[in-house]
Amino acid sequence: MPVERPRMLVTAGNTLTPIDAVRGITNLFSGRTGARIAAEATLEGYDVELLTSKPDVIDDTVVDYSRLELSEYRTFDDLAEILEGRVRNGGFDVIVHAAAISDYRCTAVYETPGKSTPGDAGSIAVLPETSFTRVDASTKISSGHNDLWIRLAPTPKLIDQIRSPWGFTGVLVKFKLEVGVSEAELARRAADARLQSEADFVVANSFESMHDRAFIIDGASVESVERPRLPSRLLARIADLRSRKAASPNT
Repeated sequence: MPVERPRMLVTAGNTLTPIDAVRGITNLFSGRTGARIAAEATLEGYDVELLTSKPDVIDDTVVDYSRLELSEYRTFDDLAEILEGRVRNGGFDVIVHAAAISDYRCTAVYETPGKSTPGDAGSIAVLPETSFTRVDASTKISSGHNDLWIRLAPTPKLIDQIRSPWGFTGVLVKFKLEVGVSEAELARRAADARLQSEADFVVANSFESMHDRAFIIDGASVESVERPRLPSRLLARIADLRSRKAASPNT
């Protein structure tokens, strides 16, 4: 009887926040870390589905393509819909949520009564919102408008949906990025974030040193890892936890 392979879901890349039909806001993250974790997991015996906005970066590393399924997304809403469906129905043993997701979505674009001049940004901030005119952003916004203001509203934290209400019970890994904080503060915030999402591990990065090293944090330890070693070390930690859970299923 064939041995059933463990299944892993990895999210990677960034989300686009559309402003109109052709413009959007995004971030600078390439999805390489998630892609490399997914690729290495295929070599470790996992069947892996990689949800990514940057499918081309998987070619940067060695991967067993017979064990990798690629699914592509573009926006927050794309990823939210796909991810919920996979988590609820996918039967995954491990989820690594490494995607850099938009914290806000564009809900409206407004034109102000007058134009500002170069170097004059913020000079009309005292205008009441009733002075603004909503712009049709369903197509391409014309370049002939006065100053435009974009209204942004928070997006839900997808990582916080994975345990409940989506019902995932396997090993969950969360990624956390901070800017301009000490290592001690990074570790503290990451530990809090792990508890909030009910994750088994959180991989914490500071923006200033994200190409050099990361921290793998669980409920008992903070492990510093050189960035090139992150995929292999994270997979080793996941394998150890899965082994311990299998040996003591009630813990």
